[in-house]
Amino acid sequence: MSDNTYTPPRVWKWEPGNGGKFANINRPIAGPTHDKALPVGKHPLQLYSLATPNGVKVTVMLEELLEKGVAGAEYDAYLIQIGEGDQFSSGFVEVNPNSKIPALMDHSTNPPQRVFESGAILLYLAEKFGEFLPSDPAKRTECLSWLFWQMGSAPMLGGGFGHFYAYAPEKYQYPIDRYTMEVKRQLDVLDRHLAENRFMAGDEYTIADMAIHPWYGALVKNRVYEAAEFLEAHTYKNVLRWTEEIDERPAVKRGRMVNRSFGEPHEQLHERHDASDFELRTQDKLADSE
Repeated sequence: MSDNTYTPPRVWKWEPGNGGKFANINRPIAGPTHDKALPVGKHPLQLYSLATPNGVKVTVMLEELLEKGVAGAEYDAYLIQIGEGDQFSSGFVEVNPNSKIPALMDHSTNPPQRVFESGAILLYLAEKFGEFLPSDPAKRTECLSWLFWQMGSAPMLGGGFGHFYAYAPEKYQYPIDRYTMEVKRQLDVLDRHLAENRFMAGDEYTIADMAIHPWYGALVKNRVYEAAEFLEAHTYKNVLRWTEEIDERPAVKRGRMVNRSFGEPHEQLHERHDASDFELRTQDKLADSE
């Protein structure tokens, strides 16, 4: 354990630049920092996002709806570069006053409906189109329980474990131990449940799987934080089985590409406006055409 101690002052004062990798975009107040309108494409559904786990939830949902032939789920997706502060534009703040991705505008309603928070967007789309949310009351309740489990648990994984293990400017044993213990407990919760269930709500693939998979599936497959070995991810065999099955879904493969600005160029589709974009407008194809 470190012998460094910190005594909080009577009143906390913000020091810009303090906070590690994302210090330049973190601040203790809300509201826009600059005026900039959001683009609007040709489809009723307009998504403004980035392919973080929270963003992937929604692009996977939209691609799953399209995979099922739900024509009304066609959408335009625009890239929000959170490292550059795009989420603090006046246009984005109008859609999400919390300045977090993802944010959705549904222009099929009058007036257009804004939806923010990834779980709320999943639920909104499931109810709008009548898909991926069980109609049976008991199964629906199970699905929503796991959806809200994810919404409550992931901050411990991302803002807690991920920050102190991967992003904090200095490594401290206490917070890493604290959040590692909690993340391993969460993985054990999932592993025990998936030992008796194919998917989170039973035999039916639902928005609960779409919410949990981008976080915990990515974690055990070493796609976030490079912590699989540290967490002994190979021991959560049921989580791995579930992850690998969902990874193979065509809509999941497409959804993970949308608004992606990192990784291999052929996996990056910065904007999505048409199904053909996956073949024609990934970053490697755009680079080849220049």
